[in-house]
Amino acid sequence: MSLSTTVPPALYLASRSPRRRELLTQIGAPFLVLPFRGLPREDIDVLEDVRDGEDAESYVVRVARAKALGGEQRLSWRRLSSGLVLSADTTVEVDGEILGKPADAADATRMLGLLSGRSHRVLTAIAVSDGRRLEHVLSISIVRFSALDTRDIERYVASGEPMDKAGAYGIQGRAGAFVEHIDGSYTGIVGLPLNETWQLLRRFGLSF
Repeated sequence: MSLSTTVPPALYLASRSPRRRELLTQIGAPFLVLPFRGLPREDIDVLEDVRDGEDAESYVVRVARAKALGGEQRLSWRRLSSGLVLSADTTVEVDGEILGKPADAADATRMLGLLSGRSHRVLTAIAVSDGRRLEHVLSISIVRFSALDTRDIERYVASGEPMDKAGAYGIQGRAGAFVEHIDGSYTGIVGLPLNETWQLLRRFGLSF
């Protein structure tokens, strides 16, 4: 009597973020990066403008789910093998304002000034689609910054690190020195909450 084996589904990461690739690699998840067609805002699934009246939770979940659905479209367009599409989106919220990636150095300076000496929320939504069903999980963490003086902010902005990060900082980089306390998921703050990701992928039949 032969034993039957089940081949796990392929996993595609619909993200340009090197940090998310590193985190998936860290937990031993086998994955392929799903290529995009062009620059970030040329893909219909990565339009990240905040809608009028949209709160941070609704925003980050909507964007993550849209990225997963857009990833499914790219699988079809590129005639790739079917599988799971994993996407994620991270944003920062303070005083009800959603802080995405800064538009320029002045915007980064403004954001860091808002975060100085106080707590803010970091929200990361992850979404997985298998072409038939779409599920998501939301991770919310609280981060408190020490008070930053003008020179602290100027030096950090000049490093260039804030420019591609929600809230104008990366906890895994130089801005880690600014953080007094976190309450929540460190990997969620980086951009991919690993426990939630692992649990969600297991629900879709992927074990590693």
